[in-house]
Amino acid sequence: MIDTIIFDVGNVLIDFDWDGFMLREFPNADKNLIAKLDEDVWGDDRWDRLDAGDDPKDVIQNIIDYDPEHETELRKIFENVGDTLRKRPASSVWLKELKSRGYRLLYLSNYSHYVMELNPEVLDFLPLLDGGVFSCDVKVTKPDRKIYEIITEKYNLVPEECVFIDDLARNIKGAEDFGFHGIQFKTPEQARADLNKILAEKGEKMK
Repeated sequence: MIDTIIFDVGNVLIDFDWDGFMLREFPNADKNLIAKLDEDVWGDDRWDRLDAGDDPKDVIQNIIDYDPEHETELRKIFENVGDTLRKRPASSVWLKELKSRGYRLLYLSNYSHYVMELNPEVLDFLPLLDGGVFSCDVKVTKPDRKIYEIITEKYNLVPEECVFIDDLARNIKGAEDFGFHGIQFKTPEQARADLNKILAEKGEKMK
């Protein structure tokens, strides 16, 4: 029987619209510049150091040092990166419905304090959950096995009684290798259907 449902945050419970953000910030930039800035930020796990809880000043400086020619553009990105995030009102409806069916709800997200402080309002659904783990608080990011161990130990989880929902295949694989049931989020409708299928197969939790 499934007891606990664990949610990623970005692109699962809220929108993380990086491509749209970049087009808004640099509306007249050619595609080569956008591609270069994307590589500056995301290449070689440079962004991941934010999610792992490293000092934001050090992370941003490291990215600028990688491409000093575009320091102005990179600083603009990090000043406004909170605008990548948007609420999904339907998420709160989904969480309330699952709570009414008796499930424990947790979050497990690669997330940084830096971005959190730039746009805290998008996390207004957190009180609907029973807790969770942000990577920046534990200095470990998905899909490192350690982060699945951390949430399991913190909440006394039985992995085979948990479903984990994430938009990235590598994070789902890490969760499944650990013992969780995994659902890769592609659309809200698909994720709901896949979750309901697992819950029906494993048996509804008794309230």
